Amino acid sequence: MTPQPGVVVQQAPPQPKFKLRTILVSVPVTVRNAGGEMVHNLESKDFRVTDNGAEQRITHFELGGEPISLVVVVETSSRISPLLPQIRKLGILVSQQVTGPTGETAIVGFDDAVQKLLDFTNNADDVERTMTRLQEGSSGARLFDAMSKGVELLTGRASLKAGEPGGRRVMLVVAEAHDAGSEEKLGEVLRRAQLANVTIYTVGLSSTRADLQRKPDYHPLPSATPEGTFGMPPAPGTVQTPTTDMQSREGVDLLGLAAWAVQHAKDQVTSHELEIAAAATGGAYASTWKDRTIEKVIDEIGGELHSQYSLSYTPSDTEAPGYHEIKVDVDRAGLKVRARPGYYLAGPES
Repeated sequence: MTPQPGVVVQQAPPQPKFKLRTILVSVPVTVRNAGGEMVHNLESKDFRVTDNGAEQRITHFELGGEPISLVVVVETSSRISPLLPQIRKLGILVSQQVTGPTGETAIVGFDDAVQKLLDFTNNADDVERTMTRLQEGSSGARLFDAMSKGVELLTGRASLKAGEPGGRRVMLVVAEAHDAGSEEKLGEVLRRAQLANVTIYTVGLSSTRADLQRKPDYHPLPSATPEGTFGMPPAPGTVQTPTTDMQSREGVDLLGLAAWAVQHAKDQVTSHELEIAAAATGGAYASTWKDRTIEKVIDEIGGELHSQYSLSYTPSDTEAPGYHEIKVDVDRAGLKVRARPGYYLAGPES
């Protein structure tokens, strides 16, 4: 039809816009035998991955080969000041054992403030120098805000792409399981970490141990009884020790707590914070009590990272909001498998 002068031409009705959500889920998998040794001879066909019960097609499979982007989140508060000399020596272990020659490292420090102390670099000297110069801060501990900063930094780094090799995003938290003053909630941080394929390893420090190592700043009164004896009977009850403290953690369903924290992101998590963060992302938590020094724990984490299997898949149903449960099984008897338990998808944007 020929339009008539002065007559507005009717426009075609606007077409509805459809936004498809596509995500790539990376699943680091640690496999050990009955003796606790890492298993290195598995192939892609030995693994079965399900997402909300539906079996997924593995699109990428690798054994410990991808370069690592690492953010070290380290507490510098006065609460753990006697442990700082040990922490300052970790730079060389981080660069050599954790990231290795192909990886990159950034460092975030926190007390009652959060600071990016070092941007991503593959220069081992810069990493060691930054760790060596860590300064004691205030008594604050904005742990969750610092972890949020770590997720933010890692989200901008290269990661796996469908059908292509890529990098792994790892956060190493060296801190007390204590948060004070953070604006972020742990569940919110873990939601973002899961969607960004960030694996969190946590090394638990202890202010109690720090107090035991702290040099006394007073002169004790002279004892009224001979050395090695006690002038007063002990208080009733037993004193909590590191051993009894660790025993009290046994039987806790950390995977269940991790799923709850992510699904109830606005609620406050007040216990097992470091363990939950590790469990929610497929990492591991280690305490530094007794003979498990910080150095030994970091060395073990590095060994695990370079002996892990990395699997990735594109979920067959990315439009289903809510919590997606991931299960990884290995078609061999007698093996123990550890992987991230799932991730949370918010409802589609309107």
